[in-house]
Amino acid sequence: MEGRHAFFPTNLCLSIFLIIVLPALTHGLGTDQASSLMALRRLKVDSRGIAPDEKWTEMSVNGSERMVSDVGNMEYDMIKGGLPGQPLRVTFKQYAGYVNVDEKKGRSLFYYFAEAAEDPSSKPLILWLNGGPGCSSLGMGAMTELGPFGVNPDGKTLYKRKFAWNEVANTLFLESPAGVGFSYSNTTSDYDQSGDRRTAEDAYTFLINWFKRFPHYRTREFYITGESYAGYYIPELADVIVNRNKKARSTSKILLKGIMIGNGIMNAATDTKGQIEFFWSHALISDETYQGLTGHCKAGSSNCGSLDAAEIGSIDFYNIYAPLCPSSFRLSNTTRKHVGYDPCETEYVYSYLNLPHVQKALHANRTKLSYNWQLCSVVINSWKDSPSTMFPIYKRLMALGLRILLYSGDVDAVVPVTGTRYSIGAMNLKVIKPWRPWLDETDEVGGYQVVYDGLTFATVRGAGHQVPQFQPQRAFTLLKVYLADLF
Repeated sequence: MEGRHAFFPTNLCLSIFLIIVLPALTHGLGTDQASSLMALRRLKVDSRGIAPDEKWTEMSVNGSERMVSDVGNMEYDMIKGGLPGQPLRVTFKQYAGYVNVDEKKGRSLFYYFAEAAEDPSSKPLILWLNGGPGCSSLGMGAMTELGPFGVNPDGKTLYKRKFAWNEVANTLFLESPAGVGFSYSNTTSDYDQSGDRRTAEDAYTFLINWFKRFPHYRTREFYITGESYAGYYIPELADVIVNRNKKARSTSKILLKGIMIGNGIMNAATDTKGQIEFFWSHALISDETYQGLTGHCKAGSSNCGSLDAAEIGSIDFYNIYAPLCPSSFRLSNTTRKHVGYDPCETEYVYSYLNLPHVQKALHANRTKLSYNWQLCSVVINSWKDSPSTMFPIYKRLMALGLRILLYSGDVDAVVPVTGTRYSIGAMNLKVIKPWRPWLDETDEVGGYQVVYDGLTFATVRGAGHQVPQFQPQRAFTLLKVYLADLF
C-alpha cells in the first residue's frame, strides 16, 4: 500500500527484517506502499544516498516560484453523470483530470476531487496524499480509505462509503509524482529524476494551477492530510507553501491552516528503533532476534543481525491481526454486503480503474501511458533524494502556529506507533495536555491522545497502517475533532 515511506541512515542496518519478510518486489519501487517504502530504504542503505537535511532547507527556502500555463477548465473536468457504477441519488459534484506542472517537459499530475456532500461552499478544502513513494492517492486514499465510494467485489460497481471524509470537507486526491497512477510525463527520463524535492515543487505548482481552475476554493481553509511516506511529503509541501507565500501576490497565497499525518515516517533512527520494538513487543520475533537487531546495529557496524522470514510467517504488516487476501482470489459478481475491512479490496480497485469506460469518465489520458493503471508506480525505478529527518521542518511549521496532528493506528508494523512516539519524544516538546483516552462516536475508547506545545499526537485503537480503511468511524471522528480544533 501507500506506506513505503521511510528512509534510514547509512549507519544503521534498519528494517532488514522487513526487507526480507515482505513480498519480493516486482516492478519499480514496489507493488504497494509498504514494499515501496522498504525498497526505498534498501536503496538508501545500498547507495548511501541520503540527502543532508540542510540541503532540503536551502531548497525550500530559496526555491523560486514556478508558474506554468495551464490548459483546462473546471467544467471540462466535471464527471458528468457521475462515476460508472456509482450508487443512485448522489448529489455532490465530482471532478477529475490533469494539471500541468512542467510545460516544457510535459509533466502533468492527475487529480480526483469530490466536493462536500452538503453545503460545499462552507466547508474547508483537504488535500490527501498517499505515500510509497510512488503509490496512488486515487487507488488507495479515495477508493479504499476515505473517498465517497469504494469498489464492490465485482470490480465494476461502487458502494457509498458511510464515513467518507467529503461528509465534512471538500476532498482532493493527487496522484504524485509523475509516473504514479494516471500522472505522466512526456519526457521519459523524468521518471528517473523522481525524489522528495521535485515532488514537493510539483505538488506546489499543481496547487497554484488547480486554484486557477477552481478560483472559488482559493479563500478556503486548506489542510494537507495523508499517511505513510507522506510523513515526508506533507511537511515538505507545507514548508514550500509557507516560503512561497512570503513572496507571492495575495491572489496566489495558499491559506494553509494545518497538516494531519497518519502512521507517517518522521526521523530515521527513532522510527527504526520503534519498528524493532514493535516487532518484539507484539510477539512477532524471538528474544534472540530482538537482541541481535538491537545489540549488533551499532554505529558504523555492518553486523546487524537478520531475520528468518519463517520466524514471522505470512501476515499483513499493515495490520498484524488482519486477514490476508487468499492467493486464489477471483472477482465475484456480488456487491459489498458488509462493512469492515476487506483484504482483497485493492484487487477490486485495480479492476475498476482499468475499465476503459471508467478511465474515460475520469478523463484519464490513456494515450500518454504505456501501462495499465497500477496501485504503485511501475516506471519510477529510483528515488533521487530524501532527508533522514523531518525535525527541522517541523520546528519551522510549529513556530508558525500551524495545526499539526500526528496519528497512529496501533497495530501497524510498517510505520508503527512506537516509532512515532520515539520520534516525537526526540523533539523534546513540552506537554500541554497529558496522555488520556479519547472517545469515538459510540462512546468507546477510540484511542489515546496527548497535546504538546506545537502538535497533537493521537492513537487509533485497532487500526492498521491505513487508519481510515481499518477503523473508518474512528478516523472520521478524529478528522472532525481536528477540523474543529477541539483537542
